[in-house]
Amino acid sequence: MQTNRGEANGRQALSKPVLLGLTTAIVVGALMPLIAPHLSHPSMIYHSALHVASLSIAVFLSVVSMTAYSRAGGARLMFMMLGFIALAAVEVVYLLDSTGFFVGMLLPLAVLDIELPHIILLVMLCMFGLGVLKVNNK
Repeated sequence: MQTNRGEANGRQALSKPVLLGLTTAIVVGALMPLIAPHLSHPSMIYHSALHVASLSIAVFLSVVSMTAYSRAGGARLMFMMLGFIALAAVEVVYLLDSTGFFVGMLLPLAVLDIELPHIILLVMLCMFGLGVLKVNNK
């Protein structure tokens, strides 16, 4: 007996367009209080929209890779999942930095402004590279 492609263990999975819409709505809803004060400046609208769109896609890809990893497992999927999570983390840092969130904090801005995003991007690239280059020995 065949089962539906989206059905696993009696649960119906969300379609990917619905999941993309849901994650985008959650990301926009969660970030709107943070970015709303900065939308009065015309160029900030586009800058914030770019970061929110990038973060929405990164969160969506993280969720999809998490579900794929939970279903199939494997080192390749784990590394790809970690790469997408790192991409979402670096987008959060860039968005918070663009809104001036780190200005009043005790941490030096130079560390957060330059080093942290680059380190997270390097980790992301390493995770994607490990996922692509991982050889299954059978």
